Amino acid sequence: MEGMLKPDALKNKTFIITGGGTGLGKSIGKYLLELGANLVITSRKKEVIDRTAEELMKETGGKVLAVPADVRKYEEIENVIRQAEEAFGHIDGVLNNAAGNFISPTERLSHRAFDIVVDIVLKGTYYTTLAAGKYWIKKKQPGVFLNIVTTYAWTGSGYVVPSACGKAGVLALTRSLAVEWAKYKIRSNAIAPGPFPTEGAWSRLLPGELVKKFDPAERVPLKRVGEHQELANLAAYLLSDYSAYVNGEVITIDGGEWLRNGGEFSHLEMIPEETWDMIEKTRGK
Repeated sequence: MEGMLKPDALKNKTFIITGGGTGLGKSIGKYLLELGANLVITSRKKEVIDRTAEELMKETGGKVLAVPADVRKYEEIENVIRQAEEAFGHIDGVLNNAAGNFISPTERLSHRAFDIVVDIVLKGTYYTTLAAGKYWIKKKQPGVFLNIVTTYAWTGSGYVVPSACGKAGVLALTRSLAVEWAKYKIRSNAIAPGPFPTEGAWSRLLPGELVKKFDPAERVPLKRVGEHQELANLAAYLLSDYSAYVNGEVITIDGGEWLRNGGEFSHLEMIPEETWDMIEKTRGK
């Protein structure tokens, strides 16, 4: 559970993390700072990323720039890139981490609910990727993308269909640009994490006693969930020059979960209709 790379492995490099104010994005960002990198975090909630930036700088002594942005709006992503360059002079990598998800039988979804998830996951990723790619190509500068996908990007999964559609698109984007943009010295890779619980995440997806009944650790052959440092180690490696020959790859880090179970949420067919009603009411709050 310790940091994997040597302390100065990312010295003077600058990385942008979308959805970097909380959860896994925050944990990865902290480790990048510990390795000497500069960090740019973005999210729609300015107060969240401002608080995170202050916290991370105090904990690591590194430099963090917080720029509010909605990844579904291309001009706001361009502004993030512009401010990152003004603050640090260059950008070396982008971690596409922003996402949205909720569990529901698909027939209960409105088309707007479907749009919300797909727009954040897929549109947000290709907007950020396109803007950063254009920036690097214009500057004739190498760059690296790291996209957070899921194992059900290739297996599919019931009850999270919008997320599965969006993440499958992100995986296709990763592999496609790994080939097309390699000539510009731009690499693209992805990580497919299994369960790495974050504060509040599982309780939002599965409220009340359901989070205990459907304990994610029980579906993992290793019988445990992931530690954030384990994911941060992998992310830092893939963003670093140590992985210079890794391109177009998706690396699964899930303790063997998908090999055993397939679609991560498909087992929720056991939830009765009245419980789905309760979940919907909880989400509405």
